Amino acid sequence: MSDPEQFDPASATASPLLVALDVDGTIVHHDGYLAPRVRETVQALAALPHVTVMIATGRSVLSTLPVMDQLGLSTAGRPAVCSNGAVTISAAPQMDEGYELVDMVTFDPAPAIALVHTHLPSALVAVEEIGVGFKVSTPFPPGELWGEERVVPVEELAARPATRVTFREPTLSSADFTALVERIGLHGVSYAVGYSAWLDLAPEGVSKASALELVRRRLGVQPHRTVAVGDQRNDLEMLHWAAVGYAMGQAPDEVLRVADRTTGAVEEDGLADALDEVLAELV
Repeated sequence: MSDPEQFDPASATASPLLVALDVDGTIVHHDGYLAPRVRETVQALAALPHVTVMIATGRSVLSTLPVMDQLGLSTAGRPAVCSNGAVTISAAPQMDEGYELVDMVTFDPAPAIALVHTHLPSALVAVEEIGVGFKVSTPFPPGELWGEERVVPVEELAARPATRVTFREPTLSSADFTALVERIGLHGVSYAVGYSAWLDLAPEGVSKASALELVRRRLGVQPHRTVAVGDQRNDLEMLHWAAVGYAMGQAPDEVLRVADRTTGAVEEDGLADALDEVLAELV
């Protein structure tokens, strides 16, 4: 970009393009490793003035910001979708926090917490505190949550509106968690089961796709000029929303089925291959 300190899609001379990227299992390996080729390809695409490359993740704001920094996506005004669509921020390197809050959607977590806790009393529970960390029923395994962890009674977790509630049961598989959710019938929320026994609850109707649609409209990008890349069940709506949706090679079958295209696994730098195609065909 001509001015690395300021991101200005309005200066584009070509048709604007919006590219949304999942983080874990797409940009970085599950141990957090970022391949140099992936970083370089993301930066090459983001350097084009008519292209908005942004993150769309289940991560909290605090754990998203370091990835934006690693990729050079912290330029002022660049959007990012966090917490599976419940939180949208705009990069603001001039501010101490490094971001501005653009959108936040909350819900009453009490009914869902009570229902899941009844059927799975041993599950760990976390409620996100934006920009701080999480309130938790019991400490989570090391490295799984980013920011401060404050242990509180379950009643306090359910006391206030929340952007996201996470349940973790290390003794279960993701398939077990999916079966449990389908059996107990959660209502009034959106949910996504992670690659491990990890369940995220969000406000009803909220997903990465719902947040990205608001971003698309703000940026004036046409619907047919949207690309998304992801690998997990919380990416399903986003891949369906995008004009061109890429599934990573290691994605489960239900994600592969909804995607328009498939690229290599994260260990094979699949994101770089997908973005090379975008550079060749869509830019």
